[in-house]
Amino acid sequence: MFDKDLAMLYQVETKRLNEAVKRNINRFPPDFMFQLTQSEFSDLRSQIATSNRGGQRYMPYVFTEQGISMLSSVLNSEQAIAINIQIMRVFVKMKQFALEHKDLAERISELEQYFIKYARENNTEIERINDAINYLLDVTKPAQIGFKT
Repeated sequence: MFDKDLAMLYQVETKRLNEAVKRNINRFPPDFMFQLTQSEFSDLRSQIATSNRGGQRYMPYVFTEQGISMLSSVLNSEQAIAINIQIMRVFVKMKQFALEHKDLAERISELEQYFIKYARENNTEIERINDAINYLLDVTKPAQIGFKT
């Protein structure tokens, strides 16, 4: 996510967010956060058809999942604190789920290996099955029960 979007989420100014990051830069290795290059930023602007006029004085920072989590721990807004607490709770629940469902993870891995082998023989069919499995495992999509008509 971009620094500007996270600033809105955490209810702080983008400038304050970036200041907090710079004060705690050792908490943000390259796999947590990076800054777009001028070329990447230009490509992005052309893809989303934004104006070249405006107040962008620096290349935006982009945060990975780990960076977003770390960011919520270095910001001092009420929203950042609440998000940090939720992140910690989710991590605990995910760990509990993983410990309670090791057999499920093993079975999914077995199925994945089977599908890879099957894919070599029937590529298009396996792509559809793999897409369906990935859709089911995607926690960002709302759960839908029923049939498509």
